[in-house]
Amino acid sequence: MADTEEQVQVQVRDEGRDDGSPVGEQAERLRWIGAWRRAERVLARPQVDRTLGEQLADLAAHAASVSDPDQPVDIYGDGVVAQLETRIAGLLGMEAAAFFPTGTMAQQVALRCWAGRTGNPTVALHPLAHPEVHERGALGVVSGLRTVHPTSAPRLPTAEEIRDFAEPFGTLMLELPLRDAGFVLPEWEELEAVVAAARERDAVVHIDGARLWECAPRFGRELPEIAALADSVYVSFYKSLGGLSGAALAGPESLIEEARTWRHRYGGQLFQQFPAALAALIGLERELPKLASYVAQAKVVAGALTEGFAESAVPWFRVHPEPPHTQQFQVWLPYPAEVLTEAAVRQAEETGVALFRRWHPAAAGPPGTSYTEVTVAEAGLEWTKRDVREAVGEFVRRLA
Repeated sequence: MADTEEQVQVQVRDEGRDDGSPVGEQAERLRWIGAWRRAERVLARPQVDRTLGEQLADLAAHAASVSDPDQPVDIYGDGVVAQLETRIAGLLGMEAAAFFPTGTMAQQVALRCWAGRTGNPTVALHPLAHPEVHERGALGVVSGLRTVHPTSAPRLPTAEEIRDFAEPFGTLMLELPLRDAGFVLPEWEELEAVVAAARERDAVVHIDGARLWECAPRFGRELPEIAALADSVYVSFYKSLGGLSGAALAGPESLIEEARTWRHRYGGQLFQQFPAALAALIGLERELPKLASYVAQAKVVAGALTEGFAESAVPWFRVHPEPPHTQQFQVWLPYPAEVLTEAAVRQAEETGVALFRRWHPAAAGPPGTSYTEVTVAEAGLEWTKRDVREAVGEFVRRLA
């Protein structure tokens, strides 16, 4: 693989390959990342846009603010990893927490443990939940679990749907927010009712809280009160918090001890994990206090996008949900994804303003409809409604 964007582009030209080839696709990805990285104005700057050197420098610069740099490195989960686990248990008001290299593994283990304890391997969850869409059937293939869907509507199930569901299940998994439905959340009272309905069926409740950090403003509740609804909670460190990788599973002490055993069996007992653990601690200090401001600004941006598209020449658009429930939301337009991505990249290249990133074909609906996910973070706090409307105009002009 070539080392830089320029080298890849030279290689593509020399070999005469089309964009559909692996080399062509790599060159196009590097072009996108380069355009977004060089843009002077963005709504968020994700970690993927930063170079290896930049991320290492940032980690070294801030590590001492969250942990003692003179302590020994972690060995199989002690030291800074144990420090992070204690911090997460305290933040969520849980008895204990265990660090995992991935959220996929953390939830596999949690749901497997609950299946053993309830005697029922059936998990009720949404068909758009992460394990169903993004994990290649791992719950069934790896863990021997079976999934059922109380609803297929693009929202979390209602208490009535849980109470009246025809099949028994041992665990109800709730993804907060439900990312592939548009980062949507129920009202707090609705969530309480759903949990109560599951309890009536003697089911345990597990929260997929990859982005739980963003939910507090919508619910008007602190993290411990939200987590207290569930028997166990998984949280991510690179979503919302800008960490390198990793996740944590929090819950009763006995569950977490069992989860540590299964973590080892699943290959998650890594020798050293201090970079990910330090980055997570830094994210908790640096990003967690700002998330409420990001959620508030996302509402401003979403409203301005609606105004901008309403004034534009696009035949149809959708900002969903409006207002956003978290710092992230979706935008839908009736154009092919490649056309919209090209317009977004050209706007960044030609104006230095990156309003959107990559677009994706809609999984359902008429052909030619696409969507993108918008994230508003610290870089987006300076945008005014006028800035957003002007950026919409520049974007739409590049669709012609």
